Parts: sequence; C-alpha cells; structure tokens
Amino acid sequence: MKAEQFTDVCTYHGEGPIWDSVAGQLRWVDMLNGDIMAMAADGTISRQHVDTIAAAMRPRAGGGLVVGIEHGFVLLDADGQAGPVQTAFTDPTIRMNDGGVDRQGRFFCGSMPYDQGGPRGVFYRFDPDGTITEVFGNVTISNGVAWNPAGDTMYYIDTPTQRVDVFDYDPASGLPSGRRPLVYIDADHGSPAGAPDGMCLDAEGGLWVALHRGHAVHRYTPEGQLDQVVEVGPSQVTACTFGGPGLADLYITTSRENLPDDAEPQAGALFHVNPGVRGLPLGTFAG
Repeated sequence: MKAEQFTDVCTYHGEGPIWDSVAGQLRWVDMLNGDIMAMAADGTISRQHVDTIAAAMRPRAGGGLVVGIEHGFVLLDADGQAGPVQTAFTDPTIRMNDGGVDRQGRFFCGSMPYDQGGPRGVFYRFDPDGTITEVFGNVTISNGVAWNPAGDTMYYIDTPTQRVDVFDYDPASGLPSGRRPLVYIDADHGSPAGAPDGMCLDAEGGLWVALHRGHAVHRYTPEGQLDQVVEVGPSQVTACTFGGPGLADLYITTSRENLPDDAEPQAGALFHVNPGVRGLPLGTFAG
C-alpha cells in the first residue's frame, strides 16, 4: 500500500495524531513548536500553542485534552483553556515525548534527553487525580505506547533499542511487568532501514509502527510478524492513528526536522491510507 498526502505541509515536526472521539475530529501536534493541530469537518486546520513542547495528548471524558508538555502535564477544557501545569521534572536537558492512555483512563508519557545522549529518560503515569508516578527509568527516546483491547498487555517503544517490547499489564495498579521483545526492527532481523517511532493498534490486535527515516508504516501481528507495509513519501515518518467514520482510515504524521529547505517537499504534511482494517479506539483520560 502507498499513503497519499492528505494536507499541505503544516508542521515542522508533526507527531502524535489522535482521533478525538469526544470532539469528533482529527488532532496532532507540531511537537517542537509546542502547538496542537486540529482539523475541522470542513478540512480547515487550526493551531493552538500550549507550551515549549507539545509532546502527546488524549481526549478527556468530559471534553478537552490532557497534554504532555515539556516537563509535565496540563489539562485543557473543552474551550481550549489551560489549567495549571503539573510538573513531573525540572531538568532542562530532558523533555517529554510520546504517550497514551490505558483502558482505565490513566495517561502515560515518557521523556528523553534533548541531545538523545543516553538512557536518562523516565516513563511516567499521570492519574486522573493528578498524581504523577515514575513507572520505570533507563529510557533514551520514549516513543509509542499502546494497550490491547483487554487492557492486560502493553506495547512500548524506546526507539534506540530498535524494538517493540511487550509487557504484562495490571489494570488495577496501572503497572507493567515482564518486559520482553516482541518485534526487532534492524538489519540483523531482515528489517529495512528505519527506527520504530509512534504506534497504534487495530481492532484485530495488529500493531502499526511508524518507521522514522524508513519511509513506511509497518503492521505486525500480535505475535510480532510483519504482514503489511504502507509506503510513505517523506523519510521521517513519526506516528499514525486510526480515525474517521468507523476508524477505517489510517492517518500518518511526518517531520521536517533537520531537513534542508529544498529536501523532501512533502515532509511536514499529514498522509492517509485506507488499510482495509478498522482501528482500535484510543483510551480516554478519566480526569
């Protein structure tokens, strides 16, 4: 399959797309500009600045968003008004990156060093009551995270490992355990170029993984076998999500980060494909 360009170039570092089921619209972030992007029903794109970094977001049950920002979290109400910042850390050399919500409505977001220099990041949990918990450390570039339909399995990407890992997940405590590799994405395992970045799941349990510098999104079975490839024009493919009526469409973000002005003219646009399978609805933050 080949994805088609869906929007004009509208971001420097497009990331974190979601289908906001509460608002009924597609959202994504221009991460390094600190902006949330939204597409209205008529295709109009809006932009809201939230912080130095807009890392990841999920819809709130009552409307609005929970957003991972540079050093913590913030809640936006249905009108886009921001509440107080909930600070997780203060180290200026570290920032938040990707995140997601479990089936119980808790928001997780992982951090990374700005210079990507070693495992100094942490994977955090932000509970609806405002509690922030360090779930595990030793993270270099915390990226995609997703849960299976039953909510008892968590998938996770720390990009430099070149893997998708799987955990047993305790829905009651909100803690993962038993980490083990599920997918290897490197030359030694027959994978083409690219590093695993953002990730989403379909209704059959398939994992859709964006390959940064790989011009592609891969689908893996729940057993970790590659079974579909979506080709994407720009090299820096960052993340993907299912959206639209019935979650039948796959939307893919791309980045212009560190590219020369005359390189890859489509980079920074949103891409789209109908993959023939429906998506698994994202979790909604309970706070």
